[in-house]
Amino acid sequence: MNRRQFLATAAAGAGAAATLSPTAITAQSAPPARGRVKLAIATYSYWHFRGPKVSIETVIEKCAALGVEGVDILHRQMDLPEREPLSRAHRDYLHRLKRLAFTHGVAPVCLSTHQGFVSPKREVVAANVEHTKKCIEICYELGIPSLRINTGRWGTINDFDELMAQHGEEPVLPGYTEDEGFKWCIDGIQACLPKAAECGVLLALENHWGLARTAAGLLRIVNAIPSPWLGVLMDTGNFLTAPYQTADYDQLAQIAPQAVFVQAKTYPGGGEWYTLDMDYPRIAKILAAANYHGYVSLEMEGKEDPETAVPKSIAQLREAFA
Repeated sequence: MNRRQFLATAAAGAGAAATLSPTAITAQSAPPARGRVKLAIATYSYWHFRGPKVSIETVIEKCAALGVEGVDILHRQMDLPEREPLSRAHRDYLHRLKRLAFTHGVAPVCLSTHQGFVSPKREVVAANVEHTKKCIEICYELGIPSLRINTGRWGTINDFDELMAQHGEEPVLPGYTEDEGFKWCIDGIQACLPKAAECGVLLALENHWGLARTAAGLLRIVNAIPSPWLGVLMDTGNFLTAPYQTADYDQLAQIAPQAVFVQAKTYPGGGEWYTLDMDYPRIAKILAAANYHGYVSLEMEGKEDPETAVPKSIAQLREAFA
């Protein structure tokens, strides 16, 4: 195109723009609509702490095959020792996972870890702080923006199956008070926040067993620590209040405004420990009302073969959050 042709084309374009109605101009300059919620799959969906581990690599490939955008990695499912410092070999393993996820178009979006700050022993809390800091480093190596953390629990019920039979409730450690437990937990999480800020990793406290078993307990901790690097991880199936058959939508609504990540339970074939009736269109409305537009990660906790249960569950979540 020569100069004369260019000027003629530009003039024609300007004339066309001048004829646009104010409505058309407004429509063109309007901000885009809010993005839809994206789905992820928790690697836990394929391994419930029973039998041989399903590798993280395998789950990444399954996410890609199902067209799911994110993967939520269970730390204990990784090919890493849980409590050892990260070595060069460990970092090489993490970098291979990072490359695999990228080449499959899957984003690592959360690392789900286990720690416990509910202890009168300072050395126990300190060890769990160091463990959490190491997990933050794992997130940094993988490019993961959020880390699932727990309060820990009193430990007065040793057997996990028995704890589930008691719906997550256990007695306070003899000689101590619940208020002391909250202080230990708050202090422990605060000690992790400088590392989280340094690495740019958001700590997401889950409504899990222990002090965060209820919305009130979870929010008591989060509200006591005003930090942009601490938020709530909403697990849709962890509020086990009577009658223990349906999700507790009232408590989910209480924590939704501070949710930064969501894990969505399903129970095809009946749950490993319990089964809840989940109304995901209702939960989607709760999250929409709270202006949540992050990830929703499937945690398939049913006894059905994951090869059929996970695709079925993803289809359920896609329909609910469409």
